[in-house]
Amino acid sequence: MSRAGDRPRGWTEETDVPVNPRGPKVVALGGGHGLYASLTALRQVTSDLTAVVTVADDGGSSGRLRRELGVMPPGDLRMALAALCGDDEWGQTWRDVVQHRFRSEGSLHDHAVGNLLIVALWELFGQAVPGGDEQLGAAVVGGPGVVAGLDWVGRLLGAHGRVLPMASVPLDIVADVRGADPARPAEVVQVRGQVACAKTPGTVEGISLIPSDPPACPEALAAIEDADWVVFGPGSWFTSVLPHLKVPGLARALRRTRARRAVALNLAPQPGETDDFSPQNHLEVLQAHAPDLRVDVVLADRGVVDEPDALEKAVGDLGGRLVLADVATSDGSPRHDPALLAQAFVQIFAD
Repeated sequence: MSRAGDRPRGWTEETDVPVNPRGPKVVALGGGHGLYASLTALRQVTSDLTAVVTVADDGGSSGRLRRELGVMPPGDLRMALAALCGDDEWGQTWRDVVQHRFRSEGSLHDHAVGNLLIVALWELFGQAVPGGDEQLGAAVVGGPGVVAGLDWVGRLLGAHGRVLPMASVPLDIVADVRGADPARPAEVVQVRGQVACAKTPGTVEGISLIPSDPPACPEALAAIEDADWVVFGPGSWFTSVLPHLKVPGLARALRRTRARRAVALNLAPQPGETDDFSPQNHLEVLQAHAPDLRVDVVLADRGVVDEPDALEKAVGDLGGRLVLADVATSDGSPRHDPALLAQAFVQIFAD
């Protein structure tokens, strides 16, 4: 059995990308399918990888557990752990187990096994906190048991990296949306909740968090401070990537870190959230939410860049350089190919 702290060495069969057992130290930020894609690639490039994950999901299995048990939503954390599973039989079996969803007519319907496993460990570690049951809620939501529980799941899965929440409490995303009501196209209203924000009609112009000043996860701050590279994206821009910049402690750490910063752009706009966004629009929104954040490298798929000059300018406004590479799957779907994305990261980290 592989343990947390065991790292892949040599050449991976999947990508023929050499893994450096000594670094670089990489922190990847995001959530959901976008972070899954970047972690699947990055774990083949570096042996020192930490995922810092959004904790604002309020839908599906995560939302039900959040409301019923008062815990942080585990779904995006589970997906990050699954992405870090190795390619051997142990890793792939446990990846499938934690991603498995029950199908039934009862209350277990659509719950992911990994969500239940994570929450079970949170409750066990919460019960060990001095003070007994009266402390259980606080311990499960934001105490040291949260990180310990995730580390134990990572050990079980043989994860090639560590998964941390971006904040020590569950969050709600609030989006400022223009034209949510087609009858009032100029009106700006607030939409609350990750699911509602992702599906809202109209144009999302910005986001904020509730609570507005959540405590950042201390282990995430330490990882960012110690990193060589920090990677933003790809992923749902307003609900997975930008929320990290709205956690004050995390935003300060991202500005102050000695690490270089890379942004991996999406392959297509996301319906409802970034309709009609160009690659440069994503960067303009990033700069609006974090005007003091400097970026060293922006990675984009050359096949989706229609206005290279405009994108170059947006990258330059952030202080960085543009890297164009073929990173999309060959089937025409807007998904990153893990092998191609890994190769692109190898070149970026080597420069």
